[in-house]
Amino acid sequence: MDIKQNLTHIESEIKLACQRGSRSEDDIAIIAVTKYVSVETASKALDAGIRHIGENRAEEGTAKIEKLDKPATWHFIGSLQSKKVKHMIDKFDYIHSLDRISLAKEIQKRMPEGRKMKCFVQVNVSGEESKSGLSPEDTLSFIKSLEEFPAIEVVGLMTMAPYTENPEETRPVFRNLRLLRDSIKDLNLSHAPCLHLSMGMSNDYVIAVEEGATFVRIGSSLVGKE
Repeated sequence: MDIKQNLTHIESEIKLACQRGSRSEDDIAIIAVTKYVSVETASKALDAGIRHIGENRAEEGTAKIEKLDKPATWHFIGSLQSKKVKHMIDKFDYIHSLDRISLAKEIQKRMPEGRKMKCFVQVNVSGEESKSGLSPEDTLSFIKSLEEFPAIEVVGLMTMAPYTENPEETRPVFRNLRLLRDSIKDLNLSHAPCLHLSMGMSNDYVIAVEEGATFVRIGSSLVGKE
């Protein structure tokens, strides 16, 4: 597994996708999803030039951060139980899975005074029962309700598209999230600038970038599995 070579290929694919969508590749951040790999592999990812790391479990992710001890921006990308917030709140820079008030309350309670947690609101655009997240119809009212939690900044929306052998089939999911994000961003809510879109994984990140992704979450095709 040559992470540097994988990164070069992914960056090339993103560059082409940006050209097709008249976007700047500088607007897209690659999150290396390291939940299935060792601390050593995560370290190699940072040495290869990656600056964003994604983990999906609170205790395991926190332990990896402490062991790695290298400059990085850490993203919590999995479903987050309220009782787990205390284990990770002072280690991660972003949470990609805010989808209920009980979780917002716990983030507010645990966040160090004077700091804000950058959060993506998770939206279940596809409507799959197996996926977490708000329905698109409930997303705006939920975001408006977050105004009462000053420790939370809604930086964008996140979704997971259905896995499919033909990535083109994911395009409507990503497009609909972008349209929803645009409608919320246009409201100019002070607590929810909603500038970003966290969408696209190893099998569909090219389509996600074409449709407006600003963060793509890539695991196996970047850092592999161990």
